[in-house]
Amino acid sequence: MVSGNLLPDNPIEFIRHCVTYRRILWTYHVNMRLKGRFISRNMILDSITDYEIIEQYPKDKYLPSYLVYSRYQNRIFHVLFAVDVEDDNVRIITAYYPSPQEWEEDFKTRRRSP
Repeated sequence: MVSGNLLPDNPIEFIRHCVTYRRILWTYHVNMRLKGRFISRNMILDSITDYEIIEQYPKDKYLPSYLVYSRYQNRIFHVLFAVDVEDDNVRIITAYYPSPQEWEEDFKTRRRSP
């Protein structure tokens, strides 16, 4: 248990399970960002088989969260999921296209500051 929040035994499977069964809460923040970033909910939902956790934040402020790499029709993007094991759901916090200035060529590894 971290900060009163449970960690899933297998985070990627927990996220996939919640997305598959639509146990998702879309935050106000992500709803505002999706429009301007031209990322649709369907892109996030339909790319479930490509999900890969690239960063973990087990002690995040409210719930443990995971930055997920995904791909939809050759468009790579990241989604930040917060996991609520007790209530069996995920919250989508934000989604964005990774910047080549911040990420290595694989878009899975953050560039180190010089």
